[in-house]
Amino acid sequence: MSQFLMPSRRQFLRQSAGLAGLAAASSVLPFDISRAAGLTVGFIYVGPKDDYGYNQAHAEGAAAIKAIDGVTVIEEEQVPETVDVQKTMESMINFDGATLLFPTSFGYFDPHILTMAPKYPNVRFEHCGGLWTPDKPANTGSYFGYIGMGQYLNGIVAGHMTKTKKIGFVAAKPIPQVLLNINSFLLGARAVDPTITCQVIFTGEWSLAVKEAEATNALADQGVDVVTCHVDGPKVVMETGAGRGMFLCGYHANQSPLAPEKYLTGAEWNWSKVYTDMVNTTLAGGTIDNFVRGGLAEGFVKMSPLGPAVTEPARKQFDATLAEIMKGGFSVIKGPLKDNKGNVIATEGQAFAETDVALESMGYLVEGVVGSTS
Repeated sequence: MSQFLMPSRRQFLRQSAGLAGLAAASSVLPFDISRAAGLTVGFIYVGPKDDYGYNQAHAEGAAAIKAIDGVTVIEEEQVPETVDVQKTMESMINFDGATLLFPTSFGYFDPHILTMAPKYPNVRFEHCGGLWTPDKPANTGSYFGYIGMGQYLNGIVAGHMTKTKKIGFVAAKPIPQVLLNINSFLLGARAVDPTITCQVIFTGEWSLAVKEAEATNALADQGVDVVTCHVDGPKVVMETGAGRGMFLCGYHANQSPLAPEKYLTGAEWNWSKVYTDMVNTTLAGGTIDNFVRGGLAEGFVKMSPLGPAVTEPARKQFDATLAEIMKGGFSVIKGPLKDNKGNVIATEGQAFAETDVALESMGYLVEGVVGSTS
């Protein structure tokens, strides 16, 4: 399989004037191009593919479909959420012949995918996140998973392991998916002990190593002894937390190799299942649904193995709760519940199952979370 090197692709795009110029120049490109007779699939990552996190999880999924007959996979990493991703998409479409694209980062959708989709109606654009709605182009779609259930399980283990009754969360941005993870982590811990609190610190960026280290250290300074996160690359949080003696709950991928004695468990993506299903649907001549969701039961999400420090009571409650979640319809957000400003979120008897689309517009932090969305 021929694959563009990232600098060559971008240098060529910068030197070319518009798509007409690119097409005209295609016969004299300074690098080799080959198009698959079957399906060519493009993956675009906002960070490095070996970040122990968000991008690595997607890259592992991409690796799984490389083994499917008739499929060529092209990848480009470290593409910012700017017009650069539009150039990368056009390059994959026009030079590589890609007809199925997975621009994986949250900020790629609006305006970038929405700009490209009408220009290329025969290309399928699949975005990881909750941004697709029926008024969007028909050749775009949204896929995501109920990974909040994984953070709830993280919280259960954290609730058993914390001695200070203070757990912590390093978060990138207060978007609904991140807020659900924060709330789920705290509510899982409160299923063990309702006096536990969760301190959250937002860094403002998906990947900002210095701020992630500062946030983790700040949590440790406040007495937090179990930490998790929702940033693209959890490596800094995991290593910094372990260095401060904190227990760790992972996210996106398995970070246990970074601190095997301190790693408790983690909420992981299983994109191999999702991407294999989507590619096989396309190869069979079908159309991928515009709105694709799944959780632990559907194989979209998985948990890291429980670490050696996890106590027997924690293991028992973890296993019992996981079994309940696997039955489907589990509700983390249920009444009586208030946000951390005192507003009622759910009344007695009211519950939001994991599949409830209302959770994808979440804008609050629950009572017991110390922090603010603004």
